[in-house]
Amino acid sequence: MTGTVLVTLGRLPKGLDICRSFAAAGWRVVVAEPHARHLCGASNSVTRSVRMPAPSDGKRAYLQGLADAVRKHGADLVVPVSEEAMHVAFLPQILPAVPVFAMPPGAMLALHHKGRFVDVAREAGVAVPETHPLGSDAAAAMAAAGRVVVKPVHSAAGRGVRVLAEGAALPDPDPAAPAVVQRFLPGAEFSSCSVARDGRVLGTAIYRGVQFAGSVACAFERVDHPEAEDWIARLVAALNWTGFISFDLREDEAGRIHGIECNPRTTSGLHFFETADIAAAILGARDTLRHRKARRLQQVWSCLTETQLAAFRLDRAFPRHLRNLLTTRDVTWAARDPWPVLSMPYTAWPIMRDAARKRVPFGEVATLDVGWFEGETNLSEAAAAPARAASCTSPAS
Repeated sequence: MTGTVLVTLGRLPKGLDICRSFAAAGWRVVVAEPHARHLCGASNSVTRSVRMPAPSDGKRAYLQGLADAVRKHGADLVVPVSEEAMHVAFLPQILPAVPVFAMPPGAMLALHHKGRFVDVAREAGVAVPETHPLGSDAAAAMAAAGRVVVKPVHSAAGRGVRVLAEGAALPDPDPAAPAVVQRFLPGAEFSSCSVARDGRVLGTAIYRGVQFAGSVACAFERVDHPEAEDWIARLVAALNWTGFISFDLREDEAGRIHGIECNPRTTSGLHFFETADIAAAILGARDTLRHRKARRLQQVWSCLTETQLAAFRLDRAFPRHLRNLLTTRDVTWAARDPWPVLSMPYTAWPIMRDAARKRVPFGEVATLDVGWFEGETNLSEAAAAPARAASCTSPAS
């Protein structure tokens, strides 16, 4: 069983894993990407790249571009990658016959919203920290009693997140940029990436960052954490989730796992799965995803940049960064498909340029143009759809 898959972002290494997996399964891979050049465009696993408007230039224009690409290239399946997944979830409103490996917009946006996620998780019976809207009396009382985290309701890559000491003044609420205040948990923090179908987890990778570019990890280590996996499985089952789903998790004082936020999409944890298993799981041909043998992985160009900066700054972290750089496997390298990693300084130039202009780290600017934002609510009918799985079966099933 083969067909054509439209992968909806090509600039990130996790998108490359998806492209390679489908190509290895015999599928024709088309990538939709707002950037003229991108990482996946250099891969021999990709048949065609299609440029389209970014969601930041207009949600409807972006969705129309996706729909045109589906029709023109005969896509049988659409697979979102990163922050654009919140927009892609609306595509069935235009093309109801083409399956999207994602939940309907109402379910996606409920978990992407930092406040609504807490409500959904609490209703499902899994632990979450106390969380209140910024500007509420409850938020002020919580901040007066202990450390808190202030975060925008829609954000990614740590953008806009602030940790405040006990008794520190909270920022004034901004109706144009709503935020929540969350009780700070002092324990270890973990991230996750799972693939699910019909409420069943097919594979979960629990990991933690070991090197960072700004607030975004560029090297990571997979860890075993059965309690975290159980937390995820319970929520996935309660929501009857189909698609990618990822979480940031923290331990409290007693070591109990809490979910602090959800990313209803992939994260870098996807790299810990055997590449061949990803497409098979999406298509329903595998019930479990195997982990790669490597427990540490890196994005080599980002890690190289951070190592060089540490050397120039005489940072004591330099020896550790250099050791990681020299001993850790790169997520992008494949001997039979070498050009994505070799050409990355060229293909990533649009992101590097934006990072330099905005003076923010590479990882924090990489998805700014595809992230979710409020507005253009003429798509609200789809957002109100029941929180149930979209049809994600393969075209031949």
